[in-house]
Amino acid sequence: MIVFRLIGESFRFAFDALRQNKLRTMLSLLAITIGIFTIITVFSAVDTFRGKLQSSVDKLGSNTIFIQKWPWSFGDNYPWWKYMNRPQPSLRDFEILRARMENAQGITFEISTGDRTIKYRSSSVEGITVTAASQDFDKTWNFELQSGRYFTESESSNGAPVLLMGADISEGLFGSEDPVGKQVQILGRRLTVIGVFKKEGEDMFGSTLDKNVNVPVNFAKGILDIQNERYGPQITVRGNDNVSLEEIESELQGLMRSIHRIRPGQEDDFALNKTTIISNQLDSMFTMVNIAGWIIGGFSILVGGFSIANIMFVSVKERTNIIGIQKSLGAKNYFILLQFIFESISLCILGGLLGLILVYLMALAIGAATGFSIILGLNNIILGIGISIIIGTISGFWPAYSASRLDPVEAIRS
Repeated sequence: MIVFRLIGESFRFAFDALRQNKLRTMLSLLAITIGIFTIITVFSAVDTFRGKLQSSVDKLGSNTIFIQKWPWSFGDNYPWWKYMNRPQPSLRDFEILRARMENAQGITFEISTGDRTIKYRSSSVEGITVTAASQDFDKTWNFELQSGRYFTESESSNGAPVLLMGADISEGLFGSEDPVGKQVQILGRRLTVIGVFKKEGEDMFGSTLDKNVNVPVNFAKGILDIQNERYGPQITVRGNDNVSLEEIESELQGLMRSIHRIRPGQEDDFALNKTTIISNQLDSMFTMVNIAGWIIGGFSILVGGFSIANIMFVSVKERTNIIGIQKSLGAKNYFILLQFIFESISLCILGGLLGLILVYLMALAIGAATGFSIILGLNNIILGIGISIIIGTISGFWPAYSASRLDPVEAIRS
């Protein structure tokens, strides 16, 4: 009960100081407010970006490996000419992998070509991406259909003139009308629409199926040179859920070296790319941003700590005779000490809450102006209040200690 009474009195003293010396107190709290605002803004922005980027990475699949010519990450001094001379992943590689791979739930050969136009009667949509993929595309990528169906095994193997289209393309060509069963023109051919992807919007990497058309790869190879590098041929492998990514990668590497007849000791002539490469790069980047946030906000909080210590020394000076009366009535040193420490903490919490309110208002303003919402999470709120308590304790200790050591007689006479 004594502790709660102390806390209550300390809050009362803090608010009395704020009411009686508004300008002085607000100027002292300003640095704490700016410091908490800076740190929590950086952390909230980082958490929001990290969450959105991670969800974009997760769309690729945490257990998925992409066999490509170029790696996603290079060393400091990489010999680019070695990568230039590598072969593109081929249909032959894909066929052998599909026959030999044991720990895969789906294997797909894919190419894509952008900036294409699709037409239906007098309507057309420009700037779309055409992706040609083998049958297991629905197993290696995460997507949903809002209408229609996926390719059958027969349609994929025979290269039937059928396609799946994105929601934006469907709206642009057909409006509210159901496009399934209708014929459209693309790549100089007439194809039948059998399904429409569910609208999903762009992720942080700018990729989306909303403006994408998907056709069987066996249909595309009669029109395009699917081994041409400009179409970015790749083989996508999604492993079984009960098998680790490292085991899938090891099996893939062994099979690809066997297919390409690479002797022991020779370097691989292919890249096995995975989402952990992106995740590790994102973690390194966000770690540096967090450190920068701590440094920038830390200077403001340091200045704020000195300001709080200064105002507490002034408060002790102003209430010296009250301290003398309290001690003469039997108040212990720890009572005086805790009273002023709690008052310092109260002031810092007030400054921290003002900083958090500013972060929240800024997040609302950015969300209203740009549509990108920054999330002020509970962990960052707790962090902001925690920093305020720590700074209040450190800044208020020496003034509180000096108050607790005052001689009661001298204090009353002051």
